[in-house]
Amino acid sequence: MGNHSIEGVEAKEFSVLNCIDLSNPDINNSVSLLKQACLDSGFFYVVNHGISQEFMDEVFSQSKRLFKLPLSQKMKLLRNEKHRGYTPVLDELLDPENQVHVGDYKEGYYIGVEVAGDDPEAQKPFYGPNVWPAEDFLPGWRETMEKFHRETIKVGKAVARIIALALDLDVDFFDKPEMLGEAIATLRLLHYAGQISNPSQGIYGAGAHSDFGLITLLATDDVLGLQICRDKDAKPQTWEYVAPLKGSFIVNLGDMLERWSNGVFKSTLHRVLGNEQDRYSIAYFLEPSHDCLVECLPTCKSETNPPKFPPIVCRDYMNQRYKDTHADLKTYNGGLNLPADTS
Repeated sequence: MGNHSIEGVEAKEFSVLNCIDLSNPDINNSVSLLKQACLDSGFFYVVNHGISQEFMDEVFSQSKRLFKLPLSQKMKLLRNEKHRGYTPVLDELLDPENQVHVGDYKEGYYIGVEVAGDDPEAQKPFYGPNVWPAEDFLPGWRETMEKFHRETIKVGKAVARIIALALDLDVDFFDKPEMLGEAIATLRLLHYAGQISNPSQGIYGAGAHSDFGLITLLATDDVLGLQICRDKDAKPQTWEYVAPLKGSFIVNLGDMLERWSNGVFKSTLHRVLGNEQDRYSIAYFLEPSHDCLVECLPTCKSETNPPKFPPIVCRDYMNQRYKDTHADLKTYNGGLNLPADTS
């Protein structure tokens, strides 16, 4: 596909990723393609997933409506301790070693599974009511996002079934109530506002990181920006662009799946570089339930290959990862040094 130049970027080639067709009746073929992708890059495309392009376009349109609001309006929807709501530019610092304490040049909006505030479940981290813009302010916005949330979790669970087979588990291994039956499923709208990235100065749309949970499904517009690094331990690291593919989700594995699989399937380092163009994407993070114990899968250990990671409860792991990467909410009360409002 050719090169794409951004100052300070070592590699400019495109990554070749496998494509999983969820409508393919040959499940063995899908398992084979997915397994190869998980062992190779940890990234793959999913197509024919059942969400129409027309509806996907509507979700992106509604996302743009939100991000085009003045910053003062968006800050009224600021994220809470449950990780619901608006995240301003610089709120997140994913790669402190290279970002030199300057956060990501992106803004976002978290939407989780809706749980009423008076429900006992709402006492748990990651469960509770969402932060919604007023209906008369953004008509149809909540309805669109709730529908997309419901539709995307079906896609995520379909992918998880193929992953289970690829790990020699029962097809419904991840469907159990303590796993994806009561999943922490979080939709995040993202907007990169045209800041030019410069890795040599630690300026990124999103710093290099691997995702926290089981899998991430990413829908993107047609603006280039996402890069992956297949070997995070290489010096220097080599980065490849992931080309947008209309109508697809780009799926990647999270750190929790790496722990579960004892390192058989690895989470992959990725980042986003900005190139003066506005870029919109929608990430859907799929994690097991709040109380799920993540420990080495029976098919991924042996006498010669003992578990590499200690068991951990999902809520503890997720809480720590969010705390490590997001600004303390108290900083907003004191006035975070946000970029000027260009809305």
